[in-house]
Parts: sequence; structure tokens; C-alpha cells
Amino acid sequence: MSEVLLTKDGRPLHQSLARALLRNKIRALLLIAPLLIFLVITYVMPIFSVLYKSVNNDVVYEIIPQTAQQLMEWEGDADTAPPEEIYASFATEMLIAAKAREHGRLGVHYNKDISGLSSKFRKLGRAIKKWDFEDGQSFKDKFVELDEFWGKPDTWAQLKVYSSPYTMGNFARAVDGNLTVDGFQMRPENERFLFKLFVRTMGLSLFITIMTIVLGYPVAWLLANVSTRTANLLMIMVLLPFWTSLLVRTASWRVLLQDSGVLNSLFQWANEKVPFLFNGAPYELMYNQLAVVIAMTHILMPFMILPMYSVMKTINPSYLRAAKSMGATDWTAFWRVYFPLTVSGIGAGAILVFILAVGYYITPAIVGGTDGIFISNSIAGYLKSNQGLGAALASLLLFIVLVLYFIYDRIVGVDNMKLG
Repeated sequence: MSEVLLTKDGRPLHQSLARALLRNKIRALLLIAPLLIFLVITYVMPIFSVLYKSVNNDVVYEIIPQTAQQLMEWEGDADTAPPEEIYASFATEMLIAAKAREHGRLGVHYNKDISGLSSKFRKLGRAIKKWDFEDGQSFKDKFVELDEFWGKPDTWAQLKVYSSPYTMGNFARAVDGNLTVDGFQMRPENERFLFKLFVRTMGLSLFITIMTIVLGYPVAWLLANVSTRTANLLMIMVLLPFWTSLLVRTASWRVLLQDSGVLNSLFQWANEKVPFLFNGAPYELMYNQLAVVIAMTHILMPFMILPMYSVMKTINPSYLRAAKSMGATDWTAFWRVYFPLTVSGIGAGAILVFILAVGYYITPAIVGGTDGIFISNSIAGYLKSNQGLGAALASLLLFIVLVLYFIYDRIVGVDNMKLG
């Protein structure tokens, strides 16, 4: 038998090593525990809170929980009226809600998906306080006498759709649709605008990313190839926007681009000096998509330049000299040798700029007008008036970004990106 190695205190060596490794792991975990707790509290929990809010049907189960549960257990459809038990439960809970002035909130909640219910609930709330609950009359007859709307089977079938504890109704509205007895249906054409905002946000964000690449690549190349003194001066100019408030930078573009702003005044002056040079000035440069592209390209440019510069700085100039010594022209040496080496920096800057652009709020709100607002502006508005829909929009935006990130990883490869 092989002899077991022991430590000075008589314990087996492998046990002592295992305990030492465990202590090191616990010590390392304790060192990063504050960061993990911070990330969970400030990042993970808010995301799960938004996801939960987007599907939670708390208003219904707060005001008419028993009726909602009975509707979910009811096996009827749009052609079958609910039993008397559901009417009785609904009457009892609506009486309590009317006395607490909660019936209007329930009507507003349902009205988001079923048009016209807000006024029906207000009318019911006023009338139900006067009902005699012990006169022997069926509650169904009481509801029908008040309004034939409550006697229609289709009414209760629609209420059943939105009476589950967790509903996808917010997500249906987020893509310009709604849930019906027959399933998902798109809203009328004149009520569809959220999907267009998603498309506009993705399209403009992609265009802004391309613009930052086109304009930022030469600047990054200059930073990496000029003298140190000149590079330091250029770097200060690149970093200068970071030293200025985002709101101030956006407001500055508003001053520059408005009808009586600096640019249009310059165009008008040039047109007076040289007729037909800027015919038509002042131009509409504000409150449109052009203003959003100009302002956001300027604001996000450093996030593209810095990753490209950090990669270009590591490229050995001898690579280009070797290519030229083998007969390559300047363009061939750049395109076949230099540019491929900078793709990792372009990829890092592109994903950074795109993700930032998708979630931008202040700049589109100030210079975009009605044609240039992003989905983030709608999310902010709905979170004040309709938290469920706002949370669903935010969840969809998060999902779309994750899908695009996955596709980007498949095509470009996140592992190939470099920040320096």
C-alpha cells in the first residue's frame, strides 16, 4: 500500500490542499461580492422587474380577483353567456370597487385593449351603488337592464382573454396588435405606429453607426500615424465632447440647425453673394431625421474613434512597407494588409455605437420632432401613463438588441473584437 502523505499537524496532504483551495475561492468571492451585489441590484433586478411588469395583470387581480378567476375557469365562448355565479361575483366586487373609487381604474385598464370599456365601467360604478342586492332579481338581469352590453356573450369572452394573472396583451399592443377571442389581430392601419418606431430606431441607429465608421476611420488613422504632439492635440479634440454635457451638445445643434440658426444664416448670406448657390435657403434642418443623424453622429463619434485608434496603434508599420516592397500599390497595401487588421476595432466601435444609439432619448426628443423620435421616447412616455405597455416595449427592445448581438457574433465574431 502507498504511504499517505501527512502535514505537520497530522492531516492528509490532499485534504489540507483542498481546504486551502476552498479558502482561496471564498476569499476571491468575498473580494468581488460587492461588485456582484451592485450588478444584481442595479442591473439584473431592474431587468427582471421590467419583464415582470410587462406581463403582470395586477390591476384586474387587485380589484376583481374572484371574478377574474371564475372567468378563467369558465369554458364558454363568444356565443355562450356566462353563468349567474360570474355575474353575482362581478356585482359584489364592483360594488366594493365603486365605493373605493377603483372602478374607473379598472375600466381604464381594460379600455387599453377593449375599446369603449372605460365609459361602461364608469356608468356601472355610478349605478351599482343604488342596486338592491336582496330583491331576488338575478344579477344578469340587473346588468342587462343597465346596459345590454353586459348581456352579450362576446363581452365576457373578451374580458376572459385579459383576465389571466399573466397576460401577453402588453406585448400585443407593443407590435400594434391586440388579443381577441380568435387570437392575435393587428390593429387598424391608422392606429399602427409603434412597429414603425422600432423600424425607424433600428434603421437610423444602423445609419448613424455607418456614418461614424466613415467619418471616424480617417481620424483614428491620423491619431495612430502622426507625431505624438499632433496626436495629443487631436485626441483632446476627440475627447472634448466628453467634457461637455450631453444636453448642452444637443442644444448647440439646435442653435446651429434651426431656421434662423448659424448654418441657415450662412446659406442665405452665400445665396445673396452668389445667386442660386444655396437656392431655397433656409432649409429644414431641424425636427426631422436629418437633425437626429447629424447630432447623434457627432455625439457618438468618440465611441467609434477610440476603439479603432487603440487597434491601429498596435499595427506595425513594417507590414505596409513589406507589402509595398513586394510590388503592392498604396491602395492595395491598405486594403489587403492594413484594413483587415483594423476590422476588430471597427467591430468593437460599431457594436458600441449601435447599442448606444438604439437607446438614445434626449437627442431625438430635442432635435427629432415627430419624424425623428426613437422608440425610447415612447417607452419613457408610456412608463408614466401605461407602465405595462412601456415595460413590454422595453423588453422587446432588449430582445431585439440581443438577437442582433447574436447575429453580429455569428457573422463578425465577438471574440475578434478588440478595444486595445
